[in-house]
Amino acid sequence: MSSSVPVKEFDYLVLGGGSGGIASARRAREFNVSVGLIESGRLGGTCVNVGCVPKKVMYNCSLHAEFIRDHSDYGFDVTLNKFDFTKIKESRDAYIRRLNSIYENNLKGSDVELIRGYGTFHEDGSIEVNGQRYRGKHTLIAVGGFPTIPDIPGAELGTDSDGFFEFETLPKKTVVVGAGYIAVELAGVLANLGSETHLLIRYDHVLRTFDHTIATCLTESMEKGPVKLHKRTQVTKVEKDSNGTLTVTTNEGVIEGVEKLIWAIGRNPHTEKLNLDKIGVETDAAGHIKVDDFQNTSKPGVYAVGDAIGKWLLTPVAIAAGRRLSHRLFNGESNLRLNYENIATVVFSHPLIGTVGLTEKEAVAKYGLDNLTIYLSKFNPMYHSVTTHKEQCVMKMICAGEEEKVVGIHLLGLGSDEMLQGFSVAVTMGATKKQFDDTVAIHPTYAEELVTMRGGKKLTAPPPF
Repeated sequence: MSSSVPVKEFDYLVLGGGSGGIASARRAREFNVSVGLIESGRLGGTCVNVGCVPKKVMYNCSLHAEFIRDHSDYGFDVTLNKFDFTKIKESRDAYIRRLNSIYENNLKGSDVELIRGYGTFHEDGSIEVNGQRYRGKHTLIAVGGFPTIPDIPGAELGTDSDGFFEFETLPKKTVVVGAGYIAVELAGVLANLGSETHLLIRYDHVLRTFDHTIATCLTESMEKGPVKLHKRTQVTKVEKDSNGTLTVTTNEGVIEGVEKLIWAIGRNPHTEKLNLDKIGVETDAAGHIKVDDFQNTSKPGVYAVGDAIGKWLLTPVAIAAGRRLSHRLFNGESNLRLNYENIATVVFSHPLIGTVGLTEKEAVAKYGLDNLTIYLSKFNPMYHSVTTHKEQCVMKMICAGEEEKVVGIHLLGLGSDEMLQGFSVAVTMGATKKQFDDTVAIHPTYAEELVTMRGGKKLTAPPPF
């Protein structure tokens, strides 16, 4: 393109209309700077369209299957006639469309100029979209990521976590490949709703990057069903049969008659086609944009947040980093940045997981084996006191030093998602075990266990993983 083509100027130009980009753009407008936002797809990014939000709707749907299972134990004589997958898909998709509209209206309300199209960098630092060029005095890259598909024969016959939300009907038989939170969540939803679901993992535990106690307990729980867990199993090829189903061949055998195969083995950043090399923005070998503690890239005036930087791939993290960046750039808060420690997260598995702070392995590396005290409690929650089906709650608190500063909390079981937010505040503030003990319990709740724990133990050996 000729350099004579006019370039539209903004104080702040955001590439990517996901949660992080939109949050940063709208916050910048509060400081009366001109803002443009470039997006080619549906507003809201992964989280709103094919991630957290529709996933949580499907998780809520799958919970009803568990409640129906337990109805008779609570005295209800209920007959289930059928489950209509089409109904929940239509309702879920309509909800997402409403959210897309809300995001667009919010941008209009904030007076952020929405630029529709795919943006790529020009050598002069401007971004080209549909033949027009735009430049920001400050430019934010918040393009997110996409699921990984493995390089094995027939891999293209499967789909990914994005494709899961395109299912029109509930598959009779599903194979999910992966041991991370996306794989665990999708497998749990599908199995609870009635699909014969096989989860294939490379090693012996799901969620191996989580605290070993929680990962082990969740693995044990999943082995009881309804998910069929295949340990130390890797797919070697996928073939399509004459009846349209798939045959999945692994190092451990063959799974036939598969209606849907879902790859959930990781994610890649959406950076390959941005022409980052033309403006001197450095990436790692996987394509993640390198940033410092203040979200600065290697190119002055260009910043990055969210999944594209490969650090804490969580929507609230991208939002928090993006908003803090806008405060720093446009409100004179020069030292403001996101502290990437003590970030709470939840896995919508069956049962639920909530975690904040250091795992036992991380705590050993930071504080040393002899400086830690571990409090652990396993119990049957009151909900299951009258049910045939039993599901344990597990609560673990990791404390460091003589003052027993709480540096990690890890939860498995009912209510873990909602109770964790408050406790994460305490961990972020540097609360000690004594301060937890000084808090009067709310009874009867599962959360009270965290303020009544006794019998802490010193570690005698490093954790297994």
